[in-house]
Amino acid sequence: MPDKISHRGFFGTTDYTFCLTDEMLAELEHMTARGIGAIYADFIAGQFTAEMLREIIRLGMIGGGAGPDYALRKVNAYATNRPLGELVALALSILDARWSGVPEVAA
Repeated sequence: MPDKISHRGFFGTTDYTFCLTDEMLAELEHMTARGIGAIYADFIAGQFTAEMLREIIRLGMIGGGAGPDYALRKVNAYATNRPLGELVALALSILDARWSGVPEVAA
């Protein structure tokens, strides 16, 4: 269920749902020529590129329901020429949701 692997977070001017669905995860692996285990381990070790931060956010937006053109426009506007520290926390939250899942909220 995507809700268990989705992250809801603020980006740019509003909150979005980010989800690295199987399709988006496969695209990330293809783009980086690395498996998710290596991507995640490198990310935790601080061995990531600025482009990887942007791609995790962009693909997470698409997996969360945004159109590809919309996601690219938002990433270009709010994740390009910005302090990388602003992007790291969001990208890590998106990866963590896929890696560990998110806690269920009691109704």
